[in-house]
Amino acid sequence: MSAAAALPRSGPEHWLRGYRHMLAFEVASSRQLLGFMLAIQLLLGAGMAVLYGFYLPVIPPRLGAFIATGTPALALIPVGFVSLPSVIANRKLDHSYDYVRTLPVPRSASIAATATVFTLLVLPGAAVALALASWRYGVTLQISPMIVPAVLLTSLVATSAGAAIGHGVSDPMITALLGNLIIFLALLFTPVVFPPSQYPTWLVSVHGALPFYNMAIVLRAALSVGLVTNVARAYAVLGAWALAALAFAAWVVSRRR
Repeated sequence: MSAAAALPRSGPEHWLRGYRHMLAFEVASSRQLLGFMLAIQLLLGAGMAVLYGFYLPVIPPRLGAFIATGTPALALIPVGFVSLPSVIANRKLDHSYDYVRTLPVPRSASIAATATVFTLLVLPGAAVALALASWRYGVTLQISPMIVPAVLLTSLVATSAGAAIGHGVSDPMITALLGNLIIFLALLFTPVVFPPSQYPTWLVSVHGALPFYNMAIVLRAALSVGLVTNVARAYAVLGAWALAALAFAAWVVSRRR
C-alpha cells in the first residue's frame, strides 16, 4: 500500500492537511495580487486615518476618539466585504474556481484557507489606520485584553461575509455592484467613525442588526473606555453573522452541479 493511499480521507487530520495545502495554494496562486492588495490596504488605512481632518478642521476630543477607534473597522470592510468577493468572482471568470472544486480537499478547508489569507492581509492596514488616526487626533488609546477577541471576531465576520457573497452570487457583475453598494453604505451611512447620535434613530436601529456598526462597537470597546455600550449584544450579533455566513458559504460550495 502506498503512503498516499494510507492517508485518511476524512476526520480532523484530513481536514488540517487539506487546509495546509489550500493555504499554500492561496499564497502561491495570488502572490502578486496579495502584494498589491497589501500596499493598497496600507494606503487606504493611512488615507482614512487623516481624511476626516480635512472635512472637520476642529475636532473635539470625544469625536476624535470616535474617529480613531472607528478607523480599524472601516479598514476591515473593503478587504473582507469587497476585495474577497471580487477575487472569488475573478476565479469564476478564469475557471480556476472550478479547478479548486475538483481538488481532493474538504471544501470547508478551502474556505478557511481563503479567509485566513485575507484576515492576515487586512490586519496591517487596520493597525496603520489606528496608529495614524490616534496620532492625528491626539487620542490616547486604552487597549484592553479584549482587543484579541475583538480583532479575531471582526476579521472573521468580514472574511466570512465576503466568502458568502463571493460563493453565493453567481454573476461577477452583480458581485461588483454589491461591493460598490457596501462601500457606499459603510462610508456614508454607517455610525462607524461618528457617534450614533449624529444619525437618525431608525437608521441606528437598522445598523444594530447589521455587522458594520457592531464591528465598530467591539473594537472601540477594546480600545477605549466609556465610548460605547451594549458590547455583549454586539458580540452576539457578530457571532450570529459569522456563523450564518460560514454556513451559507459552506452550503453553496458543497452543492453538486
